[in-house]
This record gives sequence, C-alpha cells and structure tokens, in this order.
Amino acid sequence: MNRWTMLLVALIGAALGALGMWTVAGRQADEATIRRTLVAHPDIITEAMQALQDRETGKLVAQADATLTQPIGNALSGNPKGDVSVVEFFDYNCGYCRASLPVIAALVKADPNVRVVYRELPILAQSSHAAARASLTAARQGRWPAFHDALYTGGPVSDASIASAAAKAGVDLSKAGSAKNEAEIAANLKAAAQLGINGTPSWIIGNRVLSGALPLEELQRAVAAARGR
Repeated sequence: MNRWTMLLVALIGAALGALGMWTVAGRQADEATIRRTLVAHPDIITEAMQALQDRETGKLVAQADATLTQPIGNALSGNPKGDVSVVEFFDYNCGYCRASLPVIAALVKADPNVRVVYRELPILAQSSHAAARASLTAARQGRWPAFHDALYTGGPVSDASIASAAAKAGVDLSKAGSAKNEAEIAANLKAAAQLGINGTPSWIIGNRVLSGALPLEELQRAVAAARGR
C-alpha cells in the first residue's frame, strides 16, 4: 500500500468514524450507503486518490524552487511562451530518456502551446555528471539543442562522445566545471529529493509529478489537466 492509498484509507476511515456522532442505526445505514456507492462506482476511489495526490504533490511543487520551470539558457523545446510547462528531469545515460525523445517531439508538434524545460539529473554514472556540466554549458552558450541531439546520436556517454558532441555543436567546454553549473546540478538534485523523484525520466506538469517513459497520451492528459486548473 503506497502513501497515497494510506492517506485515502485514513480519510475514508475518518469519515466513517464521524458517523459515530449519530445513532447506531443511522451510522450503520450511512456506512452501508457509502460502501454500496464505492462498490458500484470504484472510479470514485481512483478519482479521490488522484485528487489527494495532486493536492499533496502540489504542495511539494510549490515548496520546490520556483525557477524549475525556467530553463537554463535555451534548454527547452516547444513554444517558449507556452501556457503549460513540462519539466523533464533527465540523465544522458538513461535509455528511457532516450526512448522519450520522439514522444516529446510528438507532444510539442501536436500542442503549439506547450513548452518543455529540460533539467539535468545526473544520477546514473560519473559520466552523467560530466554530460550534465557540458549540457549546461551548451545551454548558456545558446547551443543546447544541437549539443543535445549530437550527444544522443554519438553513442555511449563518455569523455570522447561529450567532446565530440560539443565540437559538432560549437560549444566551448573550457568553463564546463564552473561554480554556476555545479550549483545548478546541486539544485536539481535537491529539488528532485524534495519531490520524491529518484529516477529518470521524471516529469513535473502542473501540480503533478510523473515518473518513467510515458506514452504521448498520458503526457497530453497531464498537460490538459494542468491547463484546466
């Protein structure tokens, strides 16, 4: 049982407990009604769990650094002025992040008002950290899309593939180890921990935190929900 289910059970239990203020007969009748309703419409539980999760996650998102939706340099895709931001935490060594590339491309193609902000979360290997520093450097130099594509198409992440991608994108890596880059990576790691994110890819869309390589339809539903808030 996850923490959201536990919270929902606690809420239902509290509601049923509150019925103790009435007569035994009345309480039993109301309990029976609640049970019949939940059995007949189990989707109510799913909706309630999602609403509860969104509320609790929304608090965590609000507590996290508000700049999460603001890209470093030009590390974004889609409409820079879009009305919904999709924040992706990614690692260049993550195969699921690689698999999500065409899904993200399809999302921004289908929705002209979505913007995707990319945040490095180097957690899989030491080379992930080197790639994140190079990626941030590329973004600060306005060459992030070219570097991003070149590194993903350059084979396994290594010092050589990072250097090759930087050369192809025209990125000067002399300041890749800057304090600004290290601070940004540390901030991303801290925000991820606050949000309960421990893997890549992970997404922040509105007040929801989603994990894993998601199908286009699920990302679109999350965008629609954020737009409708």
